[in-house]
Amino acid sequence: MIPPFFVQAFSDSIRTYSLVQISVFFLYICIMNRVLDLVRNKYFLSVAAFAVWMLFFDRNDMISQYEFRSQVNKLQEEKDFYTRETAQVKKDLNELSTNLNTAEKFAREKYFMKKDNEDVFVIIKEAPKN
Repeated sequence: MIPPFFVQAFSDSIRTYSLVQISVFFLYICIMNRVLDLVRNKYFLSVAAFAVWMLFFDRNDMISQYEFRSQVNKLQEEKDFYTRETAQVKKDLNELSTNLNTAEKFAREKYFMKKDNEDVFVIIKEAPKN
């Protein structure tokens, strides 16, 4: 409902605007007044300044936190890789310690060792040329 004093004061301009347009205009004015009151509040300004400082200008800002998080994830992946590798090496060491045939096979495959009366031929597969 439009107040009567508004209708009397602006009777010519009301006829050219719809009720929806006028209510939107009043809503806009109310929102702007609330925003201005909020901006004038010293506590809001201090909290906003603190938030901006912590997010962008502090030593531990958001960009630094993202970089630290990326570095932690990378280091965690490396740790998992080396843990798996350590378990595999311990398994191989246990096999080499307990079985002599496995030790001989390992020495032949990894270090190309041979007996005195044997010849070793190393075959290297090359990548196909384009």
